[in-house]
Amino acid sequence: MMGRIEQKFKALKKVGRKAFVAYLTAGDPDLEATAKLIPALESAGVDILEVGVPFSDPTADGPVIQTASQRALAKEATLGKILAMVAELRKTCEIPIVLFGYYNPILSYGPERFAKDAAACGVDGILVVDLPPEEADELRRFTDKAGLAFITLIAPTTNSRRADKILRGATGFVYYISITGVTGTAIPQPDDVRRDVERLRGMTKLPIAVGFGISTPAQASAIAPLADGIVIGSALVRLIGENGQSAGLIEKASSYAAEVRRAIDAGDRGC
Repeated sequence: MMGRIEQKFKALKKVGRKAFVAYLTAGDPDLEATAKLIPALESAGVDILEVGVPFSDPTADGPVIQTASQRALAKEATLGKILAMVAELRKTCEIPIVLFGYYNPILSYGPERFAKDAAACGVDGILVVDLPPEEADELRRFTDKAGLAFITLIAPTTNSRRADKILRGATGFVYYISITGVTGTAIPQPDDVRRDVERLRGMTKLPIAVGFGISTPAQASAIAPLADGIVIGSALVRLIGENGQSAGLIEKASSYAAEVRRAIDAGDRGC
């Protein structure tokens, strides 16, 4: 049976569009706001949502997402509560959801229990930043069985042999990190992205989404023609952080997402 992620990429390809993948930190400013943001972002043109599970030591993330995680943890946004939120959203919302985070919260929850509960709640995939392929089997023996896509990261510094090993086990889509370093700290260069995505296309049939460093509609427009999807995280998380206590949070986040959606479509058409 085809999952939501695969269905979404297939549907977009059929009409010649690229995926807009957005990231937000669950529980920032609180889980109630997150539950309102997700369907609003879907309506604004987001195709796939990465829901960040807050963690006390998010080493791959820059200061914007680190601070968001701290705010979410202060509001007691636990993995269990996030899964319950997804289950409630599934009553009315069909956007593909990828849980994005670190292995420690999953290990504390229990890998087998996590896989069963995540699938039952309507999670479509997971991306575990600090779980390399050599150590992934302890989780994947449960998540694969549960039908959860296991999204993998490929960095500019990943050599071909390593990339081939990672890609052989990838499902869902490939997340290409367009810069070195942590999230939200540099700007991707289109020529570099083009070269690396072309290399990866020769190694996998999975869709390739580009992220880390894309924050403006103009950048999304420039990168869109080079990949199957664009990922935006820190810029949206920053906007949420700046407007978290504002009555206009949903409207501002939706407006930003809609602007990015238009830019992706325009860039892909060469406008």
